[in-house]
Amino acid sequence: MATRVQMLSQPKPNRLRYPDRRSVYWLDQLPPEKTGSTTKTELTPRWSELCRSKKFYTQVTISPVWEVSEGALKAVPSNRLCRLAQPRNPAVGWQQDHLLLAPLSRGTQTAVATSRICQLAQPKRRVLLEGSGPKSKPVPMTHIPCKASAHIELLATPKFDHPKFEGERSVCWPVSRAARNYVASPRLHELSSPKERKALFEGYNPYIVSRAARSASPSPRIQQLCLPLPRKCSSNYDGLGQIP
Repeated sequence: MATRVQMLSQPKPNRLRYPDRRSVYWLDQLPPEKTGSTTKTELTPRWSELCRSKKFYTQVTISPVWEVSEGALKAVPSNRLCRLAQPRNPAVGWQQDHLLLAPLSRGTQTAVATSRICQLAQPKRRVLLEGSGPKSKPVPMTHIPCKASAHIELLATPKFDHPKFEGERSVCWPVSRAARNYVASPRLHELSSPKERKALFEGYNPYIVSRAARSASPSPRIQQLCLPLPRKCSSNYDGLGQIP
């Protein structure tokens, strides 16, 4: 058996030795014409079964309540089934959930709070010391004098409406008598009538340019706006875009 080195030392075969070799798909001559019938195929039993149409059962649906057989009535469960049918025991240390509204005992309902509990139930009051030093006196919060600054009083004043302010106009307002008895002029009737134009099937061409548009001349301002923007370095370049 040749070693791996000897196999790699062999030259590669020349695939272009026969350049005129025809492809395996090339036919040297045209296939003969068939004069008989087409190819006959035979279906397998499985194909014949799949070709059949599905059967639709029109029977009445069986009731969900059915009769129990005599064997099921006389069946005796085994010891394994009896053991599996037993409910699971709770885990060790499991306690039942505490009721949200637990019943109160009679002693709790007839208990009388002591003076200490009443003292602790009172809300705390914040007391400030008036003055400084050892002679300062406690003053309740309601007795502390407080005065707002002039800027706060200025900000606290409500804003008033402008003297010329007019409120929102009502949705429904009375129509004047002149407006109700007004008669439109012939000019208004002429302007209010829609613009008459032929339809496309009647020969109307929407792409025709009018004579006034063809003979129009732009104003000096339009000609000024049409000019390209001047470049900053345009004086340093010639017409060919090169620096002289």
